Amino acid sequence: MKVIIAEKPDQGRTLASPFTVKKRDGYLEIEPNRLFPKGAYVTWAIGHLTQLCPPEYYQSEWKKWKLDTLPMIPERFQYEVTKSKYKQFNLVKSLLKKPEVTEIIHAGDAGREGELIIRNIIQLCGVNKPMKRLWISSLTKSAIEQGFEQLLEGEATKNLYFEAYTRSCADWLIGMNASRAFSILLKKHGMNDLFSAGRVQTPTLALIVKREKEIEEFQSEPFWEVIADFEMNGKKFQGKWEKNGESRLHQQELADKIAAFCKGKPAEIREMKMERKEFQPPLLFNLSSLQATANQAFKFSPKKTLDIAQSLYQKGIISYPRSDSNYVTEGEAATFPEILKKLGGFTDYQSLLPAPSDSIAGNKRFVNEKKVSDHYAIIPTEQVKDPKNLPSDERLIYDLIVRRLIAAHYPAAVFDYSTIITLVDGRAEFVSKGKQLINEGWRKVIVQKEEKDVILPALEKGETGAVQKVQVKSGKTHPPKRYTEGQLITLMKTAGKYLDNEELEKVLKKTEGLGTEATRASIITMLKDRKYIEVKKNQVFALDKAKVLIGAIGDEILASPEMTAKWEQRLADIGEGKASPLQFIEQTKKLAGKIIEDAANNEPNWDFSRYNTESIQRLNSKFTVGKKIGSCPLCSGDIVDKGEFYGCSNYKKSNCKFTVSKKILGKKISQTNVKKLIAAGKTELIKGFKKGDQTFNAMLSLDETKSKIQFSFEK
Repeated sequence: MKVIIAEKPDQGRTLASPFTVKKRDGYLEIEPNRLFPKGAYVTWAIGHLTQLCPPEYYQSEWKKWKLDTLPMIPERFQYEVTKSKYKQFNLVKSLLKKPEVTEIIHAGDAGREGELIIRNIIQLCGVNKPMKRLWISSLTKSAIEQGFEQLLEGEATKNLYFEAYTRSCADWLIGMNASRAFSILLKKHGMNDLFSAGRVQTPTLALIVKREKEIEEFQSEPFWEVIADFEMNGKKFQGKWEKNGESRLHQQELADKIAAFCKGKPAEIREMKMERKEFQPPLLFNLSSLQATANQAFKFSPKKTLDIAQSLYQKGIISYPRSDSNYVTEGEAATFPEILKKLGGFTDYQSLLPAPSDSIAGNKRFVNEKKVSDHYAIIPTEQVKDPKNLPSDERLIYDLIVRRLIAAHYPAAVFDYSTIITLVDGRAEFVSKGKQLINEGWRKVIVQKEEKDVILPALEKGETGAVQKVQVKSGKTHPPKRYTEGQLITLMKTAGKYLDNEELEKVLKKTEGLGTEATRASIITMLKDRKYIEVKKNQVFALDKAKVLIGAIGDEILASPEMTAKWEQRLADIGEGKASPLQFIEQTKKLAGKIIEDAANNEPNWDFSRYNTESIQRLNSKFTVGKKIGSCPLCSGDIVDKGEFYGCSNYKKSNCKFTVSKKILGKKISQTNVKKLIAAGKTELIKGFKKGDQTFNAMLSLDETKSKIQFSFEK
């Protein structure tokens, strides 16, 4: 008999769905069949059943956060069962240890993390039985059956386990040591908060802070442009003055002089250029491009897109969502005509199908076996679904994936671009640009932002006329835009080299990015949860806590996107069996020591006077709850930290209800200000209270009864 271990309960149930099963508590029992003559047990993890042990597991003195205990370097990393998941772990263990079980089928997600999750469970169970690997890219009935028929040997994917294990240990070494070092050192500067730092999250944060700094330091400058209206033989058009490719003038007087010079002057067509451009259909989706597109189209966060895609995968209607490839194999391409035929039966796609091309087999833009890594691109499976029958968010993501596949079977979109250079009075050059859609092609399938054609009249070189009107338009330079969450995903993929298109493979020989397809969304979510960034109207803002941490780290290696990208490449080499896990861990241990040494040496020179460091405090620290901060102004009892607020210790004894919230109108109230409020009746000026769209500065003060808190304003 065999035990099949899936990564999640839903996945386990889906894997068992082609067979007759009996439901048990925490597992399913497959009855004997063609593939499992003696039957099989199907059980599952609940995500990560195990985790790396905390520092105090290795040495008791590591429990306290002290600089002289750093760096913490375990001799050998150990995993433990997550406390809340012991019940499921023990159930899996009992199944694995059954005498009739002779083989284990590892059925975790077909990727690095899935490899690590299931192998860790088996190792902690202390079971050493033969293992096979289920490796599939979709959860359709046919894919599941074919996967069980063609199981891989356990050794075939072991290098992926080494990569995931090495990644996990390296993240522990950098994260545990750097987080403690910066939290301890920044506490000296009055910030009693947890400063989480990490191998991937910190360089990602550095990119966001860098952009925030560029915006803050940007100095807007005015400029002027000269626009002329021309008429030649009854044909009218407009042009913009240019010199050496630059149209903006930084002195209004000069712009006015050019306009005055051109008024009513003769004009001649000096040059005519016409260029026809073809735009090929976009590549099929990998996870990063799907997340970026969904963010741009629907403002979905990367995590939301991944969660929706995972749900569609669990339903068996799209392929594996955590893919890093934009390509498919010839075998997959051969299934597309049948998939498109089924999709053509749904009203959403009837006007688009059948497509101009019956098949894309042999089209290297989409079909390239060499560029398919562990998984092919994200595509709809043959188990097609009418989008109308899906929940609204799932419908949107499914529709994006379907349309990408349909668009691949359409021809290029064709545009004509025209440029006219007009010479005024033999001296001043004006440039006119036009654009015209000639063939819609794939743009019929994937609707683009509405772009108006600018059609210039049919003119010839040497044709003459005159300036009918000339005007000066003013403008001002704008700071760089904040990143959206979708752009941040793209930025992480390219290690800070921002490219506003999906064909990254053509720009980078190898994708050297921050994190992996599967982890980038969780990194962005982590930065939000840890109050480093906030997202407003789909724009990513760096908060003062982020600026403080990146300011403290400076230009050191921990904040370097390029260096982290090289680490990712080395980890990928481990997954391919080209690099040593042991060597990588030894280098990471040295790096952890250097990070702490550099931080301690640089700390005396840190200057955070630009930032509101008082607001960077733990609101609910287990180290401060119950701590006395002063005397109650009402009953002279003790005012103590009660987690979400400060309150009187006499609440139960004498029903004293004096409290001060730790957050008022979106603003954290520091312990220092609370001490001043209860001792002197008034705080310092606090900046940044928010009410609706209004932001204001005020002091907090006690009213005459000393029982209520009110706002006081400077005269």
